[in-house]
Amino acid sequence: MTIFEAVVIAVVEGITEFLPISSTGHMIITEALLGMNIDEFTKAFTVNIQFGAILSVVVLYWKRFLQSWTFYQKLFVAFLPAAVIGFLAGDLIDSLLENVMVVAVTMLLGGILLLFVDKWFKTENENQEITYPTALKIGFWQCIAMIPGVSRSAASIIGGMQQKLSRTNAAEFSFFLAVPTMAAASGYKLLKIILDPNGVSMLKDNLTTLLIGNIVAFIVAMIAIKTFITFLQKHGFKVFGWYRIVVGLILITLLLMGIDLKVV
Repeated sequence: MTIFEAVVIAVVEGITEFLPISSTGHMIITEALLGMNIDEFTKAFTVNIQFGAILSVVVLYWKRFLQSWTFYQKLFVAFLPAAVIGFLAGDLIDSLLENVMVVAVTMLLGGILLLFVDKWFKTENENQEITYPTALKIGFWQCIAMIPGVSRSAASIIGGMQQKLSRTNAAEFSFFLAVPTMAAASGYKLLKIILDPNGVSMLKDNLTTLLIGNIVAFIVAMIAIKTFITFLQKHGFKVFGWYRIVVGLILITLLLMGIDLKVV
């Protein structure tokens, strides 16, 4: 992997991880356009730079992470469904991840869904406090994103809006929930790499590339989060819906043309 490829992938990760547009689908397209060879380091790099994206949430909302112990308890409750279902259905999820057509179809269907979200969930509660039952329900919504191509951000934000949270509060809780969810998923994958006989040496040999990737993902994710919140308040989800439909159709077209696409 060249430094240029690392920067491009990190930019894509930073932009797409917290937007409701599916980072997986964009990674597939990006790596195909770059003509990359999907080797073990590419897989490790894609996992590792998620820590840079996670850190951006903690830095942007550091006051919220220091406000109370209750905040962490609610995050834990929301995280539990993904932890349990991920543990029980890990093999099934991994098998689905290998199917690019699944990603393409869910990108398309998810886009159609986003066209109507603002109309379906436009009623907001006056009291915007997230209770433990609300956190748990949002956590179950997040589990839909275990289907490849379904955006974790979109699933959890829609879950929050279904619980009558405002767009902004639903989006921010989605960002907070991403921290334990992504840290656990990425940490588990990274642990598997480290336990591999050649894993540690592979990471050491490419340490500069990993550092650059994390820094770029961190900076881009911070910009993406701040921009997304502002855009969401004014325009809602429809633009993201049309965008997902276009990307989904592009993936399906490429697959029907016989182009070999792979999921990292």
